[in-house]
Amino acid sequence: MKITDLLTKETIVLNMSASSKPEAIDELVGQLDRAGKLNDRDDFKQAIEAREQQSTTGIGEGIAIPHAKTSAVKDPAIAFGRSQDGLDYESLDGQPTNLFFMIAASEGANNTHLETLSRLSSFLMDNKFRQQLEEAKTEADVIEAINAKEAEEDEEETEEQNTGKILAVTACPTGIAHTYMAADKLKATAKEMGVNIKVQTNGSSGVKNRLTSEDIAEADAIIVAADTKVEMEPFQGKPVIEVPVAKAIHEPKELIEKATKKDAPVYQGTGEKKEGSQDKGQRTGFYKHLMNGVSNMLPFVVGGGILIAISFFWGINSADPTHEEYNRFAEMLNIIGGGNAFYLLVPVLAGFIASSIADRPGFAPGMVGGLIAITQTANENASNGSGFLGGLIAGFLAGYLTLLVKKWLEGLPAILDGMKTVLFYPVITIFATGMIMLLINPALTSVYTALFGFLENMSGSNLALLGLIVGGMMAVDMGGPINKAAYTFGIAALDAGNYTFIAAAMAGGMVPPLAMGLATTIFKNKFTKQERETGKAAYPLGAFFITEGAIPFAAADPARVIPSMVAGSALTGMLTMLFGIGLRAPHGGIIVAPLVEGGFMQILLYLVAIIAGTILAAIVVGFLKKDLQKA
Repeated sequence: MKITDLLTKETIVLNMSASSKPEAIDELVGQLDRAGKLNDRDDFKQAIEAREQQSTTGIGEGIAIPHAKTSAVKDPAIAFGRSQDGLDYESLDGQPTNLFFMIAASEGANNTHLETLSRLSSFLMDNKFRQQLEEAKTEADVIEAINAKEAEEDEEETEEQNTGKILAVTACPTGIAHTYMAADKLKATAKEMGVNIKVQTNGSSGVKNRLTSEDIAEADAIIVAADTKVEMEPFQGKPVIEVPVAKAIHEPKELIEKATKKDAPVYQGTGEKKEGSQDKGQRTGFYKHLMNGVSNMLPFVVGGGILIAISFFWGINSADPTHEEYNRFAEMLNIIGGGNAFYLLVPVLAGFIASSIADRPGFAPGMVGGLIAITQTANENASNGSGFLGGLIAGFLAGYLTLLVKKWLEGLPAILDGMKTVLFYPVITIFATGMIMLLINPALTSVYTALFGFLENMSGSNLALLGLIVGGMMAVDMGGPINKAAYTFGIAALDAGNYTFIAAAMAGGMVPPLAMGLATTIFKNKFTKQERETGKAAYPLGAFFITEGAIPFAAADPARVIPSMVAGSALTGMLTMLFGIGLRAPHGGIIVAPLVEGGFMQILLYLVAIIAGTILAAIVVGFLKKDLQKA
């Protein structure tokens, strides 16, 4: 698509009457409205003004590019305005502005439109082209100048450098203008300076010229010119210059000089890497997707878990309105932490795993699949769903299904590109993920009833062995169907008047978070900074019997963490049975220890069992995990 398909004679104002910024915006909006390009003039003007409040689009050198992407636009278009005397548009360089390009992008604007708009932004970096626009006598002269510039670029276009010693990322909130202007300014300046550079643009039409792990490994430094979020973790161990996107437009030479001299702090990320070190252990693929889910789930685990734990201070049954211990504030804490924050754990995990695999289109089907994993199925005996493990399956299922759908729809005509993200992707992927999860979830949740039946059949045999099994099961999936089967068995035994099994289940469930807290404290060189911070929060979570506090560690490194936790929890469960510990409370963790039957000595033995399992699990996981530097 040519720029003049969007910029026509009807959207050009050669002699603007405006003398101020508000008047200039109003005049250009009016021109677009008269040309029939808008659905709602007032809404579009509000969108333009909202963008200006973020940061001025007066980029300097006499140019302003006000822009907005909104449903108030009927047809994507560009309005060009010229002020003979110039006016104060609050430009970044403080100079008057005389050339205005107002970009109107519709909500469903496809990649072709967005790339056309970004191409115009690039042309404006050419002084000769700007002079032609300033000297144009008629609207036809403006159109001719733009067409000539496009033809010139097509003839002179050379293959873009794919590697460089200097790397850069540019991104602005809308991803339409500043992103590409900054990229072109950096590339043009680097060429003049004889510096190899590769620039990744994070625009509305997606990431272009993506930086690879090989690029990053070979780079001397990285420039991040952005006014919006950029994924920084891949840059660990590299000098990184972080500046607003406007800096790359106006001070590209200074930025490139700093980059070539490595005059920038080394980005530490979350792993506390030493200066000059490279992340040799950088993970990709399955691990990267998994960690994306875990890192986004983590605030729900910590925030929700702590609120649940605090609610127990008013009593184990303080959230139950029918119980004499009832406290309204405790109930509210429990509703916030357990009924809402914890309820979202699995959907959030699945949603962000899927979005890591398939970008934004994967998020919705991942969330829906994760929700199905924890909700009631047609199997009434398995109403707890497939939990954490089901969420993992849902996340990867949704992500890879979305990739297949994207591939499948690649052949659609370009005119339908805008429909893909708003219609085709969500409808097809949510349907496919949902149907598959509904079909497999009953089979996954049937694990619950099978394991419960197995435990019931063993209740008359060796109690120490059964305690070992119950305790170990509490750590296998940490809140999933296996954990729930062991816990429900303890509840059933409690109802029948046997208080030993619930003691084994609760003690075993306390071990994983406590053990991971202890492991991150003792074996600091085997855990990242973020993991060590999470370990601090795991202590109170474990103390209050919130086994899910260890999920972030188990999800990140299941092969080492889960066996270690099972070993520690199994030892604790076995010891509680051998010690004959009886407990009437079904929940609460450390604060219900005084309810252990048999007096002070039994309470002490109960704590000994928990501490023994915690130490064993922490030592085993510390032995199995490698130092970060060797990983």
